[in-house]
Amino acid sequence: QVQLVESGGGLVQPGGSLTLSCTSSISMFSIEQMAWFRQAPGKQRERVAVASADGRIDYEDFVKGRFIISRDNARNAVHLEMNNLQPEDTAVYYCRAWAGTVGYWGQGTQVTVSS
Repeated sequence: QVQLVESGGGLVQPGGSLTLSCTSSISMFSIEQMAWFRQAPGKQRERVAVASADGRIDYEDFVKGRFIISRDNARNAVHLEMNNLQPEDTAVYYCRAWAGTVGYWGQGTQVTVSS
């Protein structure tokens, strides 16, 4: 069983920045992929970015050029640096990890972008 704990959410003004972190209970070397998803009120959960153990990184179009995902193997964590945040980025952000064929979710952290 893998436990994932997100942190770093909060309230930020449009154009501002936040960095989310997700800490894993197991070594990052045992996790093939780590990703960030988000779910806005009344909408389906959607993928934001994914970072694979082989170094591949992929972003959804709506965050390209604004968000940066990074794996922190020393801290068993993955980070999501979010820049130029807009009201439409308001959502609960979830961390997801794949260890073998099993996927795990964190509990989520709220990000609210509002003036």
